[in-house]
Amino acid sequence: MLTTNAISNPVQVVYSTISGDEIRKVLESTFALGTIDDCTLLQSGFNDIYEVALADGRRCVARLSSRIERGEPNVNYETALLRHLKRAGTAVAAPWVAKDGGFSTEIAAPEGRRSLVVFDFLSGKPPGIQLTDIAVMGSELARIHVASSSYDGPGSNYQLDFDHLLRRPLARLLALRELDESVRDMLRLIATDLEARITTLTDLTLVACHGDCHGGNTFMSDGPDGGRVASFFDFDDGGPGYLAYDLSVYLWSNLLGRQLAKPDEKVETSWAHFVNGYRSIHAIPSVDFEAISTFVAIRHFWLMGEYASRLHRMGSRVFRGPWFRKNFELVKEWHTLSTPGG
Repeated sequence: MLTTNAISNPVQVVYSTISGDEIRKVLESTFALGTIDDCTLLQSGFNDIYEVALADGRRCVARLSSRIERGEPNVNYETALLRHLKRAGTAVAAPWVAKDGGFSTEIAAPEGRRSLVVFDFLSGKPPGIQLTDIAVMGSELARIHVASSSYDGPGSNYQLDFDHLLRRPLARLLALRELDESVRDMLRLIATDLEARITTLTDLTLVACHGDCHGGNTFMSDGPDGGRVASFFDFDDGGPGYLAYDLSVYLWSNLLGRQLAKPDEKVETSWAHFVNGYRSIHAIPSVDFEAISTFVAIRHFWLMGEYASRLHRMGSRVFRGPWFRKNFELVKEWHTLSTPGG
């Protein structure tokens, strides 16, 4: 434990970065990986991701979960669902089994215990603007939804309902002292409108949501038959939820990335390929398709609520500057958005 000069006054740590060497030691003792040649921090973000090179030539990825306000990582559900999806033939990064037969271990980090899971290493790159790849990503998401309908393993700690996606994130944002009152008023106004729209949404289809299908959590590669394969990873924000929400994340990402109040021709084209890819495997009921536009705005509340829950780690500047306000002014414009296509 880190301490001040006075041993009786321990320093409180909110986030630590564990070295690759320390992760390697934990992996060698808890997973039957054999000799590890290298373990390197690949990415630090909401979770810390390590690339692991094994002496036998294999590679894998180790994910060290962050401690989050919403509670414990959803590891038991996530790893069981991924094993089910892998057995069903979908393209996902499956978890590797530990020596004790489980699929995770815990590391005693300075800020508290953090969950460590090992996954398949996926080669390839995100789909980007390649329309064929975007369509394949949509079709694979549909296969995941279809395959997960027969899942009967451990339940999820979280339901991706309106409390999880909108109401609790809004409460986290309004609790921030850094927000101007005008921004608070804007958030309340948008949320009130969304609550009114939510009351009109009935009979929505429920699926096992990936939760973060914006394109960055999918790697494209060439399959053995020469076709393209979309492999999904990062299911840690997933759980039982609305089909319309899972589909909305891709549209939200395109609109936000291009700072658009409504889709332009480029976004409409990408979106059409994504939706058509999905529909090539499974239908999208009209009530769900129409609801997608409402979930686009709700998605942004969820993400900003995640930022707010990590304030002491990520800092307050993101909420003080023009970026935060500008993006929610954009969300306000999405109120009148209709789901493009049909």
